[in-house]
Amino acid sequence: MSSSPRIPGRRLLQSPGPTPVPDEVLYAMARQPMDLGDPRLDASIAACEAGLRGLLHSDSAEVFFYATNGHGAWEVVVENLLPPGGRVLIPGTGHFSESWALQTEALGRQVIRTPWNPGWPIDTAAVTQALRDDTGQQIVAVFVVHTDTASGITSDLPALRAAIDAAGHPALLVVDAVASLACTPIAMDALPANVLLGASQKGLMTPPGIGFVAVDAKAAAVAARNPAPRFYWDWRPRQSPLSYRKFCGTPPQTLLFGLEAAFALIAQEGEDALYARHRRLAGAVQAAVAAWAEAGALDFFARDPATRSVSVTTITVPEGVDVDALRQVARERFGVAMAGGLGSLTGKAFRIGHLGDSNAATILGCLGAIDAALRVQGIPAGRGGVQAAIDHLVATDD
Repeated sequence: MSSSPRIPGRRLLQSPGPTPVPDEVLYAMARQPMDLGDPRLDASIAACEAGLRGLLHSDSAEVFFYATNGHGAWEVVVENLLPPGGRVLIPGTGHFSESWALQTEALGRQVIRTPWNPGWPIDTAAVTQALRDDTGQQIVAVFVVHTDTASGITSDLPALRAAIDAAGHPALLVVDAVASLACTPIAMDALPANVLLGASQKGLMTPPGIGFVAVDAKAAAVAARNPAPRFYWDWRPRQSPLSYRKFCGTPPQTLLFGLEAAFALIAQEGEDALYARHRRLAGAVQAAVAAWAEAGALDFFARDPATRSVSVTTITVPEGVDVDALRQVARERFGVAMAGGLGSLTGKAFRIGHLGDSNAATILGCLGAIDAALRVQGIPAGRGGVQAAIDHLVATDD
């Protein structure tokens, strides 16, 4: 157990994942598990399937849930779509595109990367060129990280779809929406995307442990022809009305009950309000960061304001700043947990999550705590950060 003294009240979790879990989700998870023949279990699974299809605006996609995290969902698409030695294009977004690439290579597949320009979104021209260079059309799919949680940058999915189409290449578009689903609109059929994957612990406001994929008919046909051996990840036998077969064993019932409640909360709020709330809170955080940056030490990692995510903001710090110490002060003295940098940004940045079950009060509390932690650590920051966030919230109040 931690030796840190207890901080009265609720600590604020403002990381980009896991995110705060609403009381309604916690209460739903307090239910006893059921026997696998109980129709209430089937109803919960069906509600989660319907909730996911609704968010994706897809009537035709098959959806599959797994007892796993986002990395497991990555493996699902690798094993189902790519034959042994098969080739995939992974455009550079930074830490998470490279992590997906390394995992794919570890599974015996070939990865073609496009260069990543730090601070910028995916280079769509490089995607088109890489596909045109594949004259034998051996690339099976393009694996795209929509929002890279490390960089705080969201790439333009319609532009990526257009880049693939411009090359005249049959590669599937596979979208990692782990950090963007339920935060910003994604219309799978209209885009179109052939596969979309995600996980429960970010915009869906549920504890970690459920990964999922949505699959269209074109991707299903590619998977059916794929000779790669697979069992647990194989989505073909999961096309069953039986809960035991849907999950290749016992479903993670407690998490499913929570996820069902989360989808109900999203439906109650309404998509327009959901996305407007995320834009508004992200704007407040980014207004505060812009004010802090006036002192010349802190800055946005994302260079183009239009690419800054509604899910997470990544803030760079000067060389010599101890990011872990800053986070510890924010967490242990002021009661707010934020995230550090990942990959090439380790020790060089901190990240504020503003996705999922957040509101103006949690964001202002978070920003006030971080402002105080910056003062304690002697990191130069402009004095108007919290006020800038308040001004943004007031100006954008619905």
